[in-house]
Amino acid sequence: MADLGRLGIELTPEHPMDELVATARAAEDAGFDTVFASSHHFNRDPFVVCDRIARETALDVGPGVVNPYETHPVSLASRMGTLDETTDGRAVFGIGAGDRSALSNLGYDHDRPLRRVLETFKVAEQLWAGERVDHDGTFRAQAAELNFDVGEIPVYVGAQGPHMIRMAAKHADGVLLNGAHPRDFAWAANRVAEGLDERPDSRGEFDFAAFASVSVAEDEGAARAAARPPVAFIAAGAADPVLDRHDIDHGAARAVGDALADGDFDSAFGAVTERMLDAFCIAGTPGQVGEQVAAVLEYADSFVAGTPLGPEPTRAPALIAEAIGRVD
Repeated sequence: MADLGRLGIELTPEHPMDELVATARAAEDAGFDTVFASSHHFNRDPFVVCDRIARETALDVGPGVVNPYETHPVSLASRMGTLDETTDGRAVFGIGAGDRSALSNLGYDHDRPLRRVLETFKVAEQLWAGERVDHDGTFRAQAAELNFDVGEIPVYVGAQGPHMIRMAAKHADGVLLNGAHPRDFAWAANRVAEGLDERPDSRGEFDFAAFASVSVAEDEGAARAAARPPVAFIAAGAADPVLDRHDIDHGAARAVGDALADGDFDSAFGAVTERMLDAFCIAGTPGQVGEQVAAVLEYADSFVAGTPLGPEPTRAPALIAEAIGRVD
């Protein structure tokens, strides 16, 4: 395993702010360097969460990830610039296409997602550099500019599909590859290599970050039980090629999705198979998690541990860090 780059943690702002801050402190104590706050309209605002965590820790912080539909890209650039100022330069911009069904529920069209993401962070970089921007593409902006100074903010693209991965490797500072199984990262490494072949030298180094759902506990059964809810949503939304990559029965995945659509969450979580758990989450004891993370890092540069983290979220950072040997 090569030297580990970023060691990050994703926090989901469904929990009270004090709990989120406590988990972030535990992550910092365990040797993590970055917190990403996930962005869902039904949870707390990720920018507020990031600002609060940055006031209580020395961690890098950023949304993980926001989409460029619910908020105009120029406004996103301003919000990120503000976060960078309030955190003394510790902001990281996690940007992705967002969930099609969630955006549809809010009345947004999920049109041209790859182009929208690319144009969003390119315009943001121009604005952060102090430029005045006119843009007419997947969104419009006329004479847009920021009236405050912004430093250089690293851009990480949340990605799962081949085209978004290649685009990130060509144009961004990093990719947050949404996956948990070495098979996914072996496949994605080839897409990253394709993008890097076209990457301008001026873009500098690129960080291939694993953005993996993790559930860890001293008891394997408890860890795997805690993983069932997020794995249900992942399996239900997985594309057929992803299901095929892991030999997951399409009918079984549809059954999970149908139960979720009906609001029958107990049935949905109960329909999650052991194969789905193995494919879509790193779940188990610290020893088991360490082995699985090591296998992923044969391909990735950095590791971000995503939700659910385990039955005891505030204890999970220490268990994860211990598992991968990053404790001082």
